[in-house]
Amino acid sequence: MIDKKVYQNILETIGQTPLVRLNAIVSEIPCPVYGKIETFNPGHSIKDRMAIKMLDVAEAEGKIKPGGTIIECTSGNTGMGLAIAAAVRGYKCIFTTNDKQSKEKIDILKALGSEVVVCPTNVGPDDPRSYYSVAEQLSKEIPNSFWFNQYDNLANTQAHYESTGPEIWEQTEGKITHLVVGVGTGGTISGTGRYLKERNPDIKIWGIDTYGSVFKKYHETGVFDSKEIYPYITEGIGEDILPKNVDFDIIDRFEKVSDKDGALAARLLARTEGILLGYSAGSAVAGLLQLKDELEEDDLVVLIFHDHGSRYVGKIYNDDWMRERGFLHIELRVQDLILTKKDKSFIAVGPNDKIDQVISLMKEKDISQMPVMENDEMIGSINESQIIHFLLDRSSNEAHNTMVREVMGPSFPLVDSDMPCSKLSSLISRQNPAVVSKDKAGRFQIITQYDIIQNL
Repeated sequence: MIDKKVYQNILETIGQTPLVRLNAIVSEIPCPVYGKIETFNPGHSIKDRMAIKMLDVAEAEGKIKPGGTIIECTSGNTGMGLAIAAAVRGYKCIFTTNDKQSKEKIDILKALGSEVVVCPTNVGPDDPRSYYSVAEQLSKEIPNSFWFNQYDNLANTQAHYESTGPEIWEQTEGKITHLVVGVGTGGTISGTGRYLKERNPDIKIWGIDTYGSVFKKYHETGVFDSKEIYPYITEGIGEDILPKNVDFDIIDRFEKVSDKDGALAARLLARTEGILLGYSAGSAVAGLLQLKDELEEDDLVVLIFHDHGSRYVGKIYNDDWMRERGFLHIELRVQDLILTKKDKSFIAVGPNDKIDQVISLMKEKDISQMPVMENDEMIGSINESQIIHFLLDRSSNEAHNTMVREVMGPSFPLVDSDMPCSKLSSLISRQNPAVVSKDKAGRFQIITQYDIIQNL
């Protein structure tokens, strides 16, 4: 249905983002898994929600006056939301960011009229060169300016308590059992989690952290361990500080995900689900897969997908960038081919089927080979080459009444789903055009030469 509502400005379109079920990438998980697709916000990220809320509160409290300057330290997405709001309401913007952020994020902030100051990543938060310190100093030097400080500004959490949480509760009809969220400033997980736990205290709130961040150890021990802090590549999650917006009492557990696993999962999301998302979305999926054994059939999981993949085309979606960091050297396995197949239906014939039935099925499904199955076992195979030779040697009537068992060849090799794809070269040939494996759910899947070519 077309939304016939007319909006007075772009800020009114923030929120009410769709909840979409994931399929192939979570096939090993026993329960339904949904993604809250925050890329539908005008700034293509969830940070639009808290940006406008922080500005509303700052205006109401007189912390910024008309024509003033918005100052914020940001990894890009909060800056985007504030820049959009500033364009509509007539503010200037100065953003500080760190040098690990993608060039696309910085360029988009500049396109919206913002000034961007890039600061070094590998310095402590109290270092005068850090993007926290630089933002605070600019706010002291520039008249009629306000540093929004998304880390400690509790309007961040309030935005998600008022919008994200109620939306998820309504969209799942109150059936959600697990919320999985990448944790950076903490506003999303704390606000959304608090709302959901008020409705049902049994809902589990899982925070996704990254290696090099302090969150997981602090949550488990209460100790802020500076030895946990080291540089990491993942954007949007993890911290070397404890933001006031992180409510550790709301979060049931943290799960750490490596830079590599987060990047690979984001790429797999795009290829298997058709959803182009950011680094933190990949980390959220990778973290959920690491915890899959803790889920049951009656559960319902919601992952929050923070931002759009267009901001990472020069990084995680760039093969050269991935290879330089050693993220793409792992060899594909048969299970990876199965996961990326668009059509996962297993089409087979029986030994007593007629050749004309096989021909019709091949035409209908646009395939050139099929297994021959009997009592759920593969007993042979048949392909278009065998059929052509058979038809040329016999009369038409005789051929059409012949059973498959009289024409079929040997069974396709049955291979383990963990087999490296390089080993398929010794199994697939002109005479043997396919192999058969089983996916994680125990269903037969055929791997053809075409499937392999599509993944090279």
